[in-house]
Amino acid sequence: MASDLTLWGIGTPRTLRANWMLIELGLDYDLKPVRSRSGETMSEEFLALNPKHKIPVLRHGAEVLTESAAIMDYLSRAFPVPADFYVPDDLWGRARLNELCLFIICELDALSLYVIRRHEGLAELYGAAPNVVQSAKEYFADQAKALSGNFAGGGEFLMEGGMSVADFLLATCLTSALAYGIDLPDCLIAHEARMTDRPAYKRAREVNFPD
Repeated sequence: MASDLTLWGIGTPRTLRANWMLIELGLDYDLKPVRSRSGETMSEEFLALNPKHKIPVLRHGAEVLTESAAIMDYLSRAFPVPADFYVPDDLWGRARLNELCLFIICELDALSLYVIRRHEGLAELYGAAPNVVQSAKEYFADQAKALSGNFAGGGEFLMEGGMSVADFLLATCLTSALAYGIDLPDCLIAHEARMTDRPAYKRAREVNFPD
């Protein structure tokens, strides 16, 4: 499907999300392979797009959007989605989806995974803090368990209506958690395996991590 879409960003789980959603929806887009901490996000051209100097950044026509979760939600509403994709259009359904997405982004990603990334994977930049890292891992494990009930009765996705943006966000967080050796309930491990087995995810990983 032809579309006037440009995405800036590769190399991180957050840019993976945006690439994954674009590929999952079968959208044509121009990819600018900008990486974090490369200096590219501090250029005058990039700062005009996103003064926060962060990736990913999506431009659709004349409009610019940042933040991976916002980009994914926008794409799911702006373009046709696959038959197995759930985009709630009722007030309560949208509120429940927002609740899940905000929980995943805030509690699992920002307060846990990014802390681990900064003080373990990027310790040379932000300083090593083993106690902080361990605490963040324990916090992730505890908070992730709260989602187990969403899979009660053998459900495959977070929402009863089917696969949603929240499942994509969760899968990318679970992949990182498993890489960090965080213990997860079996239902979450199965969810991560199910989502990352999708052809669009595999293609997105190739695009997002070309090295």
